[in-house]
Amino acid sequence: MHAELDTLEAKIRQVAELCHALRQDNIALRQQLLASQQDNKQLTTRLDAAKARLQALLDTLPEDV
Repeated sequence: MHAELDTLEAKIRQVAELCHALRQDNIALRQQLLASQQDNKQLTTRLDAAKARLQALLDTLPEDV
């Protein structure tokens, strides 16, 4: 009976350690996701600005007849 309790305790400890590791991974992944979303937003803003500049240049070109 004592050996079974020791085995159960070890398994519970392993589950707790795995849970802790998964929580740490989850936190890191959430931070990476947030950083990627912010980068994506900045790149979208830069792309929109580049499109506007390109359109302004195209608008200054004379029309081919």
